[in-house]
Amino acid sequence: MKIIIKTMAATCLLLLFSVTASAEPPASEERQITYKKRTEIDFEGVEIQGALVRPQGALILDRKAGTFHPLIELRSDFDDEINKSIDFIK
Repeated sequence: MKIIIKTMAATCLLLLFSVTASAEPPASEERQITYKKRTEIDFEGVEIQGALVRPQGALILDRKAGTFHPLIELRSDFDDEINKSIDFIK
């Protein structure tokens, strides 16, 4: 029985401290961050050496449109059907 009471007391304390630890600070204590409108960096006294590194390979600017084969074949003439229809009418 004593073990159960000690366990329950420890659990209550743990929950109490975890709730207070997750509390957010009041809005009045938030820091205001301000940045300069313009930052100037002077490189006159510094000598900078380096090499221009470019990506290997070619840069593709225009992509070629994909070619698709149509499922329907378009016909240019209907001569056979016209001749058959003439025979059908006679």
